[in-house]
Amino acid sequence: MTTDTSTRIALPGGEMLAWSDLTGRRLPGGGPLAALAARVTPAGARVLLAGPHDPELVDRLAHADVTCLLRSWPDGSALAEDRPVRVVVGGPGGLPADETFDVVIAAAGLDAVESVEGTPVGWDGLLRRLAAVLAPGGTLLLRLDNPVGLTRMVDTAPWYAGRDDADWAVGGALDAGRPANLEQARDRLAGAGLRPGGCFAAYPEPAAPTALVDAGALAARPGSGLLDAVLHGACAPGHGDRPVLQDPARLAVDALHAGLGTALAPGWLVLAHRAAPAVPAVGDPPNPAGTEAGAARPAPAEPGGLPVLWVQTGPPGIGVVEVTAAADGWRWRVPGPVAAATEAPFATRAAAWRDPAVLAGAVPEGRLLRTVLLDACLRRDLAALRRLLRGYAAWLDAHADDAGRLTGATALASLDNVVLADGGACTARDATGAPPTFAVLDPSWRASDPWPVDVTLARGLWRFAAALATGGYAHPWSSTLDVAGLTVVLAGTAGRDLDRATVTAAVDAEVAVTAALRGLDNADRVALADELRAVEPTAPPTGLDSHQQLREAWLRQKAELTRVTALLRWTEELLTSRERALRRAEATINLLSGSLSYRVGRLAITPARLAKRGARAAKRRAKDALAPRRDEQEQQ
Repeated sequence: MTTDTSTRIALPGGEMLAWSDLTGRRLPGGGPLAALAARVTPAGARVLLAGPHDPELVDRLAHADVTCLLRSWPDGSALAEDRPVRVVVGGPGGLPADETFDVVIAAAGLDAVESVEGTPVGWDGLLRRLAAVLAPGGTLLLRLDNPVGLTRMVDTAPWYAGRDDADWAVGGALDAGRPANLEQARDRLAGAGLRPGGCFAAYPEPAAPTALVDAGALAARPGSGLLDAVLHGACAPGHGDRPVLQDPARLAVDALHAGLGTALAPGWLVLAHRAAPAVPAVGDPPNPAGTEAGAARPAPAEPGGLPVLWVQTGPPGIGVVEVTAAADGWRWRVPGPVAAATEAPFATRAAAWRDPAVLAGAVPEGRLLRTVLLDACLRRDLAALRRLLRGYAAWLDAHADDAGRLTGATALASLDNVVLADGGACTARDATGAPPTFAVLDPSWRASDPWPVDVTLARGLWRFAAALATGGYAHPWSSTLDVAGLTVVLAGTAGRDLDRATVTAAVDAEVAVTAALRGLDNADRVALADELRAVEPTAPPTGLDSHQQLREAWLRQKAELTRVTALLRWTEELLTSRERALRRAEATINLLSGSLSYRVGRLAITPARLAKRGARAAKRRAKDALAPRRDEQEQQ
């Protein structure tokens, strides 16, 4: 350790010398969380990072004076070596009593702050200790895990069965020492002398969220197509590396439409503020306690000016996209670093690329087309399905060029990136009779090359057909159809005649687009192609190891085996009956061939056969003899 590093590490006592918070866990601080922390931290502010955080968060707070409070000596030493920050190792008891901070960030929760080498103070004690070091007018950003959130609901291992080294204290709803919901958390914050502010629901995991959604927005717009797509997209790949009880993406979307998007969120990020000091009267000291004389404390960001949504999509490093609330509705906003980091399509020649400059206008309002179609399938509403699918196909035709090809964002406009922008009308019993109106939800992802309209339509329908078949959704079509066959049927409902060759081209296009969105290399792309081409109705959804979906796939396989077994039994009975009839015919022939009438008839027929055979031979000889004469006559 260098001398400069050692001078930036304080050991006030209570440090854990042989413990590391980096082992076997993901540290919070990247993606949307880093964007939120940077937004609430003004330039020049004094920031306390309480607990272990991702080094990316430290880098995003380069405009502030950062102090990291850790309980692990190895973690503190490694952080001080890599980053020019001040590190205090020893838990909450190591904080100086006379020092305050403008922003306190505890994105790892309060449990990761307390050290077992010190005196345990509990959750409320930790909150009071952090609130005590928060300067007047300062901001606290605190993470809370939901004891009945989506993550625990889909996890195969019960939350109370943790026996790892990090699980020396397993918290749940039964623990009265910590809040179990947002209302209790706000009461605890108020009891610590803080004013609760905004709240963001973290999806798909509290420690590493890829989407942060304002709690008020979740409650106010349960039918928003944007929130539907964001929650489904965040939770779909979020649990792919471990088995789950049921599909978390489906559960998140259902919770959204039921108005429980905040209540069932895996975790929350809560903002709280300490009241600013009153304006001093004439003759009062001009500087507050804990500041230098004449120094002006930077003002924290107001929570009312924060975006309603932070979301990170695409390959790692693509950046975070924001959605802000304006007087005329929600609007896209892209920070500067995202636009600078995005490459043009000619740099990679990928099938799809992202143009963040497009995300500058209003977010189209309406319900997500995929959700509306699923609802119509479950209700067996063929009229609504016909209206929506034909409207979708006509909308694609309207954006095609003279050669029947689509470019830009419309070429990638599948059903999960298109909103029904006519107020959410989804039935065929529309009083106005007007055709549905569609709009691309996220126009930043664009196709590098033009696509035929049929390929775009087939890709969108194939994705929907695969979700219907592998997800076990009830629909009004035959259960014996494969995914390609169901895609052709959906195209027929849309008024288009697609063949299986077009569906195969659409699957290849899906592989190319998915590889571009995920940043896959050649080996992963080949594996993805094999996986998508092998999708069958009797298989579970790709990339999801869900017990519920596996059971549904088993039931579909059982029904298919029952049908095949019945078909084989019928075929065997048919073959048996035909074999018996053949045997009866052979017995009859054998019986007749041994009778006296058969023998007499055979003696009578034999001379006739010989005479007929001789007549044919004589006829051939006569033709051969007359052939030269006929040739001579023709020559004369």
